[in-house]
Amino acid sequence: MKELAVSSDQTLAFETNCHIFDGCGFPAPGLHSFSFEPLFTVGGIEFNKPMLLALLGSIAIVWFFWAAFGRAKVVPGKLQMVGEAGYDFVRRGIVYEALGKKEGEKYVPLMVSIFFFVWVMNLWSVIPVAQFPVTSIIAYPAGMAAIVYILWMSLTFRKHGFVGGFKNITGYDKSLGAVLPLAMTIEFFSNVLVRPFTHAVRLFANMFAGHLLIVMFTVASWYLLNGVGIAYAGVSFVMTIVMTAFELFIQAVQAYVFVLLACTYIQGALAEHH
Repeated sequence: MKELAVSSDQTLAFETNCHIFDGCGFPAPGLHSFSFEPLFTVGGIEFNKPMLLALLGSIAIVWFFWAAFGRAKVVPGKLQMVGEAGYDFVRRGIVYEALGKKEGEKYVPLMVSIFFFVWVMNLWSVIPVAQFPVTSIIAYPAGMAAIVYILWMSLTFRKHGFVGGFKNITGYDKSLGAVLPLAMTIEFFSNVLVRPFTHAVRLFANMFAGHLLIVMFTVASWYLLNGVGIAYAGVSFVMTIVMTAFELFIQAVQAYVFVLLACTYIQGALAEHH
């Protein structure tokens, strides 16, 4: 079952005998479903469940690509074929499409790393025992969005200089005439503040909402498992399966969108200002 909480003063859904018609209320999931106490401490650093999953996911990604390409062969084995398919999907399907082959090649390793990190962090949501998407904790999408933002801004000013870079991020166009100051102000706040915020929140909000829905239907299946409520419990269980399948699709889409937006920002930084 999905866990509703991890603190000692709260009860896990599968440990309670609370059902409908038993005189107890529905144990609705909420923010406590995303709050975790430390599992252990290493060198004064407390590791909770999302941190541990992020670490294990990172190790799994490094191991996979090391195993796939560490001893690459002209005639690839099964693991190398899977690795090449994933790498080539990001390189050709996202990076080349947004940046072109010449400009995009140098950014392929970074974008491949971001794509698979986001995807695996999302994928934890449907892995037994783990059952929690790391990216539903805002710190993780915000950290990756910050990496993209720093790269985007540094490329903008390095390519165009200070004045040119400022024109680039403010959308300077003298043909706008009297509305130019207003347009530049809006574009400045959009690029400097809104874009990095929405880049992180888009991923976070989708994973947060998806996990919450799965938890709700899972807990509801257990809560309704009493008397005539059993029929409704069956419907809720089916919805849990449907939502889990849908979440698998959304997890991949969100990794794709996150990297696509990152490439779009870089493309904007490299574009010549007119």
